[in-house]
Amino acid sequence: MSTRIRWTPIGLLQVPNLLSGISNGVVTIAVPWLVLDLTGSVANAGIVAAVSALPGILASPLAGWAVDHFGRRIVSIVSDLLSAISVAAIPLVAMATELNVAWIIGLAMLGAVFDPAGYTARKALIPDVATASGMGINRLNGIHEGVFSVGWVIGPLAGSLLIANLGPTSAFWVPCALFVIAAYLIGLLRVQDAGQQAKAAREEAGEAHPSAWQNAVLGIRIIWQDHALRALVVAVTVLGSIYIPTETVLLPAHFVAIDHPESLGLVLAALSGGTIVGAFGYGWLSRRMSRLAISRTVLVGTIVCYAPLALLPPLPLMVLAGFALGLVWGPMQPLMNSVVQHRVPADAQGRVYGIQTSLFYALPPVFMLGTGVAAEQVGVMPVLLALAGLMTLVGISVLFVKSLQRLDAYGPR
Repeated sequence: MSTRIRWTPIGLLQVPNLLSGISNGVVTIAVPWLVLDLTGSVANAGIVAAVSALPGILASPLAGWAVDHFGRRIVSIVSDLLSAISVAAIPLVAMATELNVAWIIGLAMLGAVFDPAGYTARKALIPDVATASGMGINRLNGIHEGVFSVGWVIGPLAGSLLIANLGPTSAFWVPCALFVIAAYLIGLLRVQDAGQQAKAAREEAGEAHPSAWQNAVLGIRIIWQDHALRALVVAVTVLGSIYIPTETVLLPAHFVAIDHPESLGLVLAALSGGTIVGAFGYGWLSRRMSRLAISRTVLVGTIVCYAPLALLPPLPLMVLAGFALGLVWGPMQPLMNSVVQHRVPADAQGRVYGIQTSLFYALPPVFMLGTGVAAEQVGVMPVLLALAGLMTLVGISVLFVKSLQRLDAYGPR
């Protein structure tokens, strides 16, 4: 007998998830645009983008501690409200005084402190919402990551339209409003917090709750000691760090060189579209394949689909390869959520998500810098082929990690 799904708690989580993705996408476009508008310097825009990402490295473990210590809903609400304030500060400062690069860097870094907490808290809420709604957790994982990806696709487009119609400064009022709406909707969400329940049980047993520093260390220890989880985290971090400069540095450089910017849009749209379909399809896959089989399919598919993209084929083939790459990679993030939910205690999931997010903030900028320098020296295709080789090496190495075979177990082995 099937359980009827309650869509209200799902909507109260997924609409804020969508609004957050859109808001961050708008800010991602609006900040460098504002710098270019003020200074005319591409270098300044790059510096602001790079520096503003740095706080996420330290803020993410703190976000994980806050989620485990204070609760998932409250951290999501407070994070979104603080993000709204940090975004609104840009037009407010512009009204009060002269807005310059120093102001923009400071406010962008401030916003980057708050974003990981909201992202981590909403992800940690997935098991609670799955229980309250009657939806299978694997299906909800796929929906959650698919919706977030949709937000990141809509956000840059919305940002471009807002800049064109409102100007680069006033455009920030819209993500401010979206963050406030997201916080309000999470405030309406009424679900049990499994993490706080587990925390209370531990406190009753006489166990002290760890400090923020101890929490980060414990998060690292959990990932390190769980060999299957560790292998998957390494794979996702390294492969994701290879992919990000492909989209943000190398493909733009290729299409700028051949003067086909519209073709870049088609390839990036295909990549995004494939990722969205793949993420939404995770629930369907999880009913037919084990987590181990899905992880192997993603790793092999990513290696196979990246190779033709690295060869810079004619546009139709590149669009097809881009869609295929996004499609096979799309289930990976829902898979990661599922693995953490099944193998990590409820009151420790926040710290694990925080460490994962910190790694994702730290490594991609290194690859972006390295690939940019290398592409200037030897060209785009040789760098893409080198990345394809590195991706193959990492993917095959992870496939042969014996502990990965325990991925379907409950709890570390």
